[in-house]
Amino acid sequence: MPDPVTERRNGNPESAEVILDVRNLTTHLHTKRAVVKAVDGVSFFLRRGETLGIVGESGSGKSITALSILRLEPKPAGRIVAGEVLFHGEDLLLKSPAEMRRIRGRKISMILQDPQTSLNPVFTIGDQLTEAFAIARRDIPRAELPRAVVDGLRRVNIADPERRVTAFPHQLSGGMKQRVVGAIAISGEPDVVIADEPTTSLDLTIQAQYLRLLKQLQERTGVGIIFITHDFGIVAKMCDRVAVMYAGKIVEHGPVRAIFNHPSHPYTQALIASVPKIEERVERLYAIAGQPPKPGSVIQGCRFAARCTFADDRCRRDAPPTFAGTSGQPEHTADCWRLEEQA
Repeated sequence: MPDPVTERRNGNPESAEVILDVRNLTTHLHTKRAVVKAVDGVSFFLRRGETLGIVGESGSGKSITALSILRLEPKPAGRIVAGEVLFHGEDLLLKSPAEMRRIRGRKISMILQDPQTSLNPVFTIGDQLTEAFAIARRDIPRAELPRAVVDGLRRVNIADPERRVTAFPHQLSGGMKQRVVGAIAISGEPDVVIADEPTTSLDLTIQAQYLRLLKQLQERTGVGIIFITHDFGIVAKMCDRVAVMYAGKIVEHGPVRAIFNHPSHPYTQALIASVPKIEERVERLYAIAGQPPKPGSVIQGCRFAARCTFADDRCRRDAPPTFAGTSGQPEHTADCWRLEEQA
């Protein structure tokens, strides 16, 4: 039987080609003190050519979700204990390590948030791109790899790529290093790219250029992008749909326009309220009171209840179910007792 929560999260995925369907993904981190439910029953899907944003505070489980999709959860503590990750209909959680190595980089790739630590400082940019192309593109003859590397740098708008292939990472700016990481990520022409806060280390001007580049690459190749961030401003620019995570769970999910116009979960409302608005002059910027739950703590009821101004006894006692259609759209879902009458 299909999971009804997953069906509500996914709406009607048959309306377009779904390339990735995550169902009830659960990843635990086993530490000496406690078992941390880093990802606790997460469900979402990704269509070809669309961008799904996953947004939330640090520690909400965004990166562990991405690593779990690629079966790269931190070992030995990390363990995927339940769920399905369907990629073109095949469950990645049932694949062998050898099969996953053939999928990573070629079919699903990842852009990490710090390009300085993603690139090896003792090898040139050309060496590192050549290795990526040699592994991900077995169809390219070895004699043609140098030309493929230059073309790869040109695709991410790096000027004078013939000269840059001989440079070392420390000789490039932060924006150029992030473009190189992007070139490595798309070297295998993947169907899915997971971008884990790739603009964190970039200034605003370079950030805007990089986001524009990702959109251009998506339009050119039809790749599906999972964009992980804590910045709702980037979500508005980049994403078609957004999933809001808190303490290992998705608490709201839906089209970007619906989320911005009708935020239904108090946590989503607080995140949007914390984004400064240029046209408003305020004495003090809004901040969400309190702290997220401690890792490994046992939570009864709603996970956001301790920080929510609307919480009552039922919120602190019983975990809310998922309510669909909170803004009139079936794909817009949220987990909050206040939505019971609307649903």
